[in-house]
Amino acid sequence: MKILLADSNHAILHETLVNSGFECDLFWNKSSKELISILPNYDALVIRSKFKVTKEIIDNCPKLKCIGRVGAGMENIDVEYASSKKIKCLNAPEGNRDALGEHTLAMLLMLFTNLKKADAEVRKGIWLRAENRGFEIKDKTIGIIGFGNMGSSFAKKISGFDCTVLVYDKYKTGFGNKYVIETAMERIFEECDIISLHVPLTKETEFMINTAFINKFKKGIYIINTARGNCLRTADLVSAIESGKVKGACLDVLEYESVSFEQIDNKEIPEPLNYLIHSDKVVLSPHIGGWTHESNYKMSKIIAEKMIAVLRS
Repeated sequence: MKILLADSNHAILHETLVNSGFECDLFWNKSSKELISILPNYDALVIRSKFKVTKEIIDNCPKLKCIGRVGAGMENIDVEYASSKKIKCLNAPEGNRDALGEHTLAMLLMLFTNLKKADAEVRKGIWLRAENRGFEIKDKTIGIIGFGNMGSSFAKKISGFDCTVLVYDKYKTGFGNKYVIETAMERIFEECDIISLHVPLTKETEFMINTAFINKFKKGIYIINTARGNCLRTADLVSAIESGKVKGACLDVLEYESVSFEQIDNKEIPEPLNYLIHSDKVVLSPHIGGWTHESNYKMSKIIAEKMIAVLRS
């Protein structure tokens, strides 16, 4: 069987597949157009983010048996249509859940301790202590929305800070444990100081964090989004920060991620993002929550092993 690797990944992925007897072509330097033209020759495909597998592509690939996504999200694959064609779609959230959990916690700590601002000031010879007095996580109430690999990883890690962790998952029940309290959204709206989003991007979750959602909280809150950028409407977040309803935010993902900010004039940056960039109440990172050296290896190894099991069955 032939496998097309359309994105660069850790070498263990290629090594594991080849050692199991599969013929693999490393074509991550090819354009999407080139990949689409050669894909009908392959039995399986490995992707990350740059390549979208649509209904039209699937219809043009009668040999395709398996699609492996080295990561957690599957929004760039028409999974429902692929499944109807008996194509197995695989991902590897087990590989980066620890990285994501740690990164989410790190962002919150950075925000609560004013570490970004304080570090920048000290480097300029500014020594402000009272002005950089922070907050503790202890005794706060954390609301986690979504209790899959990522939400459960963050829950376990933050529970060590002696806080209350409330979790809501629309599609799961019976998951309460020593780290978390399973609850309804009504209690999260009523009690939480901090919310952290851990849901996939679907039609249901697109822009779920908006003005109406934020205004349901009884307290002023902190918002963390390490899920997908389009789960949160940036303009609504900015309005809530300006009004004081949102005290601060940690964003590893952005609504505007399709824009290449490395090549864009600063004057063209969307105004809501420009506000976040200049706010001391916001911590930003470039979608690296699950992007450690360890997770790079684990995700590649896991997806290779899953694909081998499917292709040999």
